[in-house]
Amino acid sequence: MCLITFSWRQHPDYKLVLTANRDEYFQRPTQSLHHWENGIYAGRDLKEGGTWLGFHPDGRFAALTNFRDIPNERPRERSRGELVTGFLNGTESPQSYLRQIEESKEHYNGFNLLVGAGEDLYVLSNYGGGIQAVKPGIHAISNAYMDTPWPKVQLAKEQLKSLLASKTPNLDDLLGLLQSRESAPEKELPATGLSGELEKAVSAQFIRVDDYYGTVNTTAVLWHQEGKAKIKEVRTIPHQEITEFNIPGK
Repeated sequence: MCLITFSWRQHPDYKLVLTANRDEYFQRPTQSLHHWENGIYAGRDLKEGGTWLGFHPDGRFAALTNFRDIPNERPRERSRGELVTGFLNGTESPQSYLRQIEESKEHYNGFNLLVGAGEDLYVLSNYGGGIQAVKPGIHAISNAYMDTPWPKVQLAKEQLKSLLASKTPNLDDLLGLLQSRESAPEKELPATGLSGELEKAVSAQFIRVDDYYGTVNTTAVLWHQEGKAKIKEVRTIPHQEITEFNIPGK
């Protein structure tokens, strides 16, 4: 994922309300959101076998964004997608799992990893800051630390805050967020190692860079206080596909 906004423990019915965009090269083979043989609900990266966001019906959630630092990107022995499936398929608490990941974080290119179970939600970046408990509130993560005030991150938080203030959220309303194609002003662009032209193109919430890279799907999540969850994905690349599941929870 490359842009996630979420509300944690702020709603009387849902402990997690989330919308996420996944940005990727259009030629990378992926499978849409589905129920895996091992029980989890997630899309699948068919190149490396991992995923970017998912649920296990036992009550475990995880999501991932890349931390963008182009000059230091290089081929690694481990795929970031396994960070999500490793938690979903395991039994460790979020803190315990992230402590294990901290010990091997140099084997991965830059990441932000969000993991939750029960009443706990934690985030870890291998660019520093350590394991952090997510405080109740509205947050957003793109390709830097959580809540870094990039324009599209700030807009994402405002969009979700406005939605929650106006009505009880549903999946379709959430899927309407993060769809702005407006780029950030040049003076507000981050410096992540991309050319100025590309930095501007990917500063939008919904990205299209010619016919080779951009936002390929949007996912909405409602995780009920009682443990059950709803998840829905709208995929636009390489074709339109909509998938939705009710996850019974623990």
